[in-house]
Amino acid sequence: MEVKYNLWSFHLTFFCIGLSIYAFYSYLESTWLLAPPNYILLGMSALALILGIIGLTDKSNWLAFTRGWLTVIFSLLLSIILSLTLLFTILFSSMEANKHVKTIHSPNGDYTVDFYRWDQGATGTFGIRGELNGPLWFKKRIYIQKRMEDVSVDWQSNDIVSINNHILNLKEGETFGYH
Repeated sequence: MEVKYNLWSFHLTFFCIGLSIYAFYSYLESTWLLAPPNYILLGMSALALILGIIGLTDKSNWLAFTRGWLTVIFSLLLSIILSLTLLFTILFSSMEANKHVKTIHSPNGDYTVDFYRWDQGATGTFGIRGELNGPLWFKKRIYIQKRMEDVSVDWQSNDIVSINNHILNLKEGETFGYH
């Protein structure tokens, strides 16, 4: 039974690491965020840590022993990193660094866009950010404009939206303000 715990925790740890790396990549490149929220990744990483500790009792060969310790070390590091990320997010969310402004829907209901006002305080600037909602928890950042406090949205068709006089074709995946 320990062999199964050892293998499952090993695979779960590297699955969580892969999702975390992809989440960071999608943040940098403004692509679809397919990874679940950080608190779900933290729970999966904690589960991998627990299963890894249970799997440490498998000492059938040196490979299982090494895999067990690698699993515990990597899942512990990932849990610490995700915990710090979650605390950082909660801290700045409580200071209203990102405030939800409004949610809009396309005329046919195919697209939903959430708009947030962000403010970096004395260390930076402020602006408006728009995120296109997908299925489940999937999101894509489609609009960002610095030094703007209000957002005006006008749907020109089911797929084309005008945000502060910037026209985006959502069907084609167009964005504004992102590279």
